[in-house]
Order: sequence, then structure tokens, then C-alpha cells
Amino acid sequence: MVHGPQRQWQSTIAQGVEAALHQQGYYVVVLDGDNVRTGINNNLGFSEADRTENIRRIAEVAKLFLQNGAIVICCFVSPTRALRALAQSIIGAPDFVEIYVNTPLEECEKRDVKGLYAKARAGEIKDFTGVNAPFEAPENPDLEIRTKNKSVEETVAEVIHYIVAAIQNPKSEI
Repeated sequence: MVHGPQRQWQSTIAQGVEAALHQQGYYVVVLDGDNVRTGINNNLGFSEADRTENIRRIAEVAKLFLQNGAIVICCFVSPTRALRALAQSIIGAPDFVEIYVNTPLEECEKRDVKGLYAKARAGEIKDFTGVNAPFEAPENPDLEIRTKNKSVEETVAEVIHYIVAAIQNPKSEI
């Protein structure tokens, strides 16, 4: 599960990782927040209850793909430790890898091509993670990537390196 308080970079990283792993012969599925929210979760808003249901559904879908041999990259804003724990409990600890895309809020706002942070600051979007809703950083992610001074390509390479190593040495064998 890739997460952080930013949106666009997560999707870009996930797409880069997916393409590179496909080239290496892996079966990869990306579950992206924007796509899932326009489809299976189009009836959900951003209240605490809806965020919980959003992550619950995503985790259930991810689990189905995992059971069919896919590497699943879940690319969502999952702002609380409780939500991430819920996802892990559904997916299962051996298959759950938490990747924290750690980017300062100011950098997220600079990279915001959709203008969502500006709308949140203007009060047009309520419950927006990092602006008017909290974000709890992971305490012990499997991989933390600090993106402030890294290119997308460097970040993608770091994630791929970690995932391939994790496939070769699963948690259940540790």
C-alpha cells in the first residue's frame, strides 16, 4: 500500500512501478484512489465512516487480486494508522507492505496539478487530508521514501528494488 498526504505523485510512482514490473514479467495491478472512487466507491464521500469503508473495500479487492497471483499496488490517501491497520488485517500481514511516500505539505502543494490543496485552503473542500483533516504518519513503514529532492524515476527505482527484494524474501520466511 503506497500512501502519503499527496495525491498525484503517488499515482505517477505507482504507474512507473507497474510498468517496470510488467517489463520484468510480473503480474501487477494498480488500485488507484481516483479510479476506485469513480467506480466501485462512487457512493462514498470523505467522512470518517466513508474513508473507512473506502479502505475496507480497497483492501478486499486487493486481497482478491493477491489470491490470484498479482502484485497489487494500492495507491490511496490513507490518513490514519487505524485505516492502515484495517487494510493490513484484511490483506494479511505477510502480504501487506506499507510504503510511505513522505513529502512535506509545502511540496505537495507545489506539485498539485489539480488545484485541490488551494481549494481546500479556500474552504471549498472539507476534510482534505493535510489541510483541514489530519494525517498520521506511519510509525514503522516497510519502506519510507522522502521525495522532496528525488525525481519520480529515482523514487520508482527505489520502490521496485524493495518490491523485488520482498518477493525474493517474503515476510513469512523471515
